[in-house]
Amino acid sequence: MPLEPSDFPEEVQVAFFMFSLLPDYWEGMSGTYMGKHWNGIDYFFDLYEVDNRRVVMYFMKSYEAKLITYRHEQAERKRDAERRKAKSGGKNYTPNVKG
Repeated sequence: MPLEPSDFPEEVQVAFFMFSLLPDYWEGMSGTYMGKHWNGIDYFFDLYEVDNRRVVMYFMKSYEAKLITYRHEQAERKRDAERRKAKSGGKNYTPNVKG
């Protein structure tokens, strides 16, 4: 059974919420996911009156590291599949042999 956000301690739940408020940062030319823009984090911490900022930030950065790794692996798998497809010519031909 997958975990629900309510299964985690309060600090982790706050970290997930705060993380979702931050905009994503994508590299323009390649479309690579670079993480989050962290410029507005103090504003959100103040707005939602986050008490234990250091712990919440730790969980946010840990989650970001996992997410970057996951998206990088996804992009690598997609790139490898495209290379295999291009190497094979992109089409699978079977000979039409009549015997």
